[in-house]
Amino acid sequence: MKKLFASLGLMFALLSPNLVLAEDAAPAPEAAAVESAAPAMAAPAEAAAPAAEAPAPAPAAEVPKLDSGATAWMLTSTALVLLMTIPGLALFYGGMVRKKNVLGTMMQSFAITAMITVLWMVAGYSIAFDTTGMAKGVTNFYSFFGSLSKAFLAGMGKDSLTGVIPESVFMTFQMTFAIITPALTTGAFADRMKFSAMMWFTGLWSLLVYAPIAHMVWSGDGGFMWDMGVLDFAGGTVVHINAGVAGLVAALVLGPRLGYGKEPIAPHNLTLTVIGAAMLWVGWFGFNAGSAVAADGRAGMAMAVTQIATGAAALGWMFAEWMSKGKPSVLGIASGAVAGLVAITPASGFVGPTGGLVIGLVAGAVCFWSATSLKRMLKYDDSLDAFGVHGIGGIVGAILTGYFAVESIGGTAGSMAQVVTQIEGVLITIAYTAIGTYIILKVLDLVMGLRVTEEQEREGLDIALHGERVE
Repeated sequence: MKKLFASLGLMFALLSPNLVLAEDAAPAPEAAAVESAAPAMAAPAEAAAPAAEAPAPAPAAEVPKLDSGATAWMLTSTALVLLMTIPGLALFYGGMVRKKNVLGTMMQSFAITAMITVLWMVAGYSIAFDTTGMAKGVTNFYSFFGSLSKAFLAGMGKDSLTGVIPESVFMTFQMTFAIITPALTTGAFADRMKFSAMMWFTGLWSLLVYAPIAHMVWSGDGGFMWDMGVLDFAGGTVVHINAGVAGLVAALVLGPRLGYGKEPIAPHNLTLTVIGAAMLWVGWFGFNAGSAVAADGRAGMAMAVTQIATGAAALGWMFAEWMSKGKPSVLGIASGAVAGLVAITPASGFVGPTGGLVIGLVAGAVCFWSATSLKRMLKYDDSLDAFGVHGIGGIVGAILTGYFAVESIGGTAGSMAQVVTQIEGVLITIAYTAIGTYIILKVLDLVMGLRVTEEQEREGLDIALHGERVE
């Protein structure tokens, strides 16, 4: 009983206003604790009894409250990320294909936006972000695949919050990521996949590949790669490696375009491509800075390093091309900028300006090499360099995040151990995406066929699949 009374006396002494007011003149904490406990130890039982009968109530847990500033920024970020797909990516890809395929290419981005919107509401959001059955350090089925308890957005009301923003806003923000990822994939197999097959592939891939990867990386404690400590602030693994690898697998399964490597296949309108790249650049601030899910210093730093890395990568690609080919091209500088945006995505909430600069420069040069030399060396037809820019750029950014991470920015310090963790995350993503994508494509090929006929491909997808053309 004496120990009980001593503990209670210590608790009240520590909570005493007099102790707080006397902090400056007080002895060391350990000594103060002993001195505060001494009277209680000497006090009679009767003096401590009332305290034992009526202990001070524990402070109530703070209830999250909506932050209007963060909500306003997230509403803006959501619109910016949607702008990246339509019109940004639609224009970027549409300008790079031949004139006979421009409408079909832009149609893919538009149709994917509509379809993924519905699928995300029905099941995608639940698979990616439902945390039922998850616990930190516990690996089970729910570490890889969210339950369907949030299917059709069950339980989401006007006042439901995710952190300090409405859950409806968080859900829609993440929906825009789910939209752009399969849309990026279409660049690898442009000019040759049937529209019906593309729609089936995109829908199945979104639910069976994209959403589980997002769940493993972003769902929180209990998520497989989250518990591993893989750093991915805004989608290096979830979006870019995922999309790039899926695109490469699709390009290999479908085979090259007719005439690839034998006849010129030049972009029909680089004006559209440059406008699209500019929209991607602007929209990417919502992509990266919005991933802070707050209007704070981390979001500000994410915006700053995004701008720095993008400028550095655009210059890196431009100078690499200038030295190797004698002229800097418009398509090259636009592609370099996108490579920088891709590479800084996983790092944007973890690195400082110097890290952003180095990541951008490396990504610009490496992605130029992958989109030219590597593609020729391995002889695959990645039509619009979805793998060369997004797959390779995502890998570069994810690995360098582990080295350049700054603890005061993202809570994790860069180290070789973190680099190894990042490499493990990259390899897991590549393996899961490649296997899942291959299975989906082969099943669809058996059931309905993937590729347009040779006659349709020569005629152009605009007329053959959509009955329209650009005059």
